[in-house]
Amino acid sequence: MSTKEKVSEELLLDEETLKQNEIVLFNDEVNTFEHVIHTLINVCEHTAEQAEQCSLIVHYKGKCTVKTGAYKELEPRCSKLLQAGLSAEIV
Repeated sequence: MSTKEKVSEELLLDEETLKQNEIVLFNDEVNTFEHVIHTLINVCEHTAEQAEQCSLIVHYKGKCTVKTGAYKELEPRCSKLLQAGLSAEIV
């Protein structure tokens, strides 16, 4: 493998590493803080403090990124958030 090929391969790997998806949680007028916090702890593996902070950001700002990673890892989590009645999407 030439030096040029090796550098090109490393750049592709770096690009894949940087390409992260996010689950964005949106505010709604239906779910309680307690439900949102409990769901984030169970689905996204947040600490109680992280979940509480995310719920407050969602409440005041309208949305918050609650998990970052590869799409295949986020998809089942996002589905569980939706099944719990929360409003979320992967971007």
